[in-house]
Amino acid sequence: MAAIYLDYAATTPVAPEVVEQLCDCLGHEPGNPASSGHAYGRAAQARVEDARADVASVINADPREIVFTSGATEANNLAIQGAARFRAGQGRHIVVGATEHMAVLETVRALEFSGFQVSQVAAADDGRILPEAVTAALRADTILVAVMHANNETGVINDIAAIGACARRHGALMHVDAAQTVGKLALDVQGLDADLVALSAHKNHGPKGVGALWVRRRPRVRLTPLMYGGGHERGLRAGTLATHQIVGMAVALASAEQRRNADWSHAEGLGERLRERLAAVADWYENAAAAPRLPGIRSIGFAGIDGVSLATALADEVALSTGSACTTGSTEPSHVLRAMGQDAATAAQAVRLSWGRYTTPEEIDRAAMAIATVVNRMRAAEVNTTAS
Repeated sequence: MAAIYLDYAATTPVAPEVVEQLCDCLGHEPGNPASSGHAYGRAAQARVEDARADVASVINADPREIVFTSGATEANNLAIQGAARFRAGQGRHIVVGATEHMAVLETVRALEFSGFQVSQVAAADDGRILPEAVTAALRADTILVAVMHANNETGVINDIAAIGACARRHGALMHVDAAQTVGKLALDVQGLDADLVALSAHKNHGPKGVGALWVRRRPRVRLTPLMYGGGHERGLRAGTLATHQIVGMAVALASAEQRRNADWSHAEGLGERLRERLAAVADWYENAAAAPRLPGIRSIGFAGIDGVSLATALADEVALSTGSACTTGSTEPSHVLRAMGQDAATAAQAVRLSWGRYTTPEEIDRAAMAIATVVNRMRAAEVNTTAS
């Protein structure tokens, strides 16, 4: 029997309707969207612009505010580096949440080598980045604030509207990594005091390798491009557009928006079921349990059990992770949990389970049974080793 897939926060299975549109584009759209001089190019361009409008509709944006990228990592880089370099004459200080994805933390770290200064805001004990903590970190030369909508390891949801209001009152731009929330939470960019929002396709049943950045037009946000070339995407992102991936992203997000309430309820029910099934296991806990969270992401720990060892022992039965899938090869305890105040030993116990649309109750039951069996076996082995 195949391992149960509980790593949706890393990437999700591609929806059948998305696969259908991807294949249709690959088989019937040979044109380059930038080749508007012939029918093939215009057809491809039309598919891209229809997709742009669909993505914009999901977040209540103007289609002209959508810039397609290779994913949320590139979108975060374009937003942060682009805004920082364009506004460098106004200031060189950036504020970020300490629980941000590495696509944000490594980007601001790189900017420090160019003379920018970065303040990281520690999380509250429940994992949230609090508006008052962001306000306390602002300085006269702060030009940009970056705080994610929901954390990819704990699922904790931040109050972006309140944090964005703090940034706006100060005159700083607000960037939001919404890779985990688009299509899961109601994401209305007009109701947020945000200026830049990074989106991903593959976190919500779309293809890997495509994402988008929302760039506010009024008041207009200006960015310095990361790549130069043929002036694609209104000069903000050079490179031939991948028509099939862009169309796939649009289909995935439109479908997710339509199914948002049903998917949320399904994920919530599975979370309750997992908690009930693990109740028989001694000394286990959920990280950030007191905070508002996405229903399909849980960071849990078992006292005395190393998370990496647990994940390795379960690999043939349950596919889960010990943190972000984007911190490749890292053996360090989660920086997210450390930013919440956990010591290294406690943070090292964590594993992340994430599920979604195609996860079944039966799979949750099997996964919980496998986890309980392995945890009890590891604890028994530790007792025997200590006794001998």
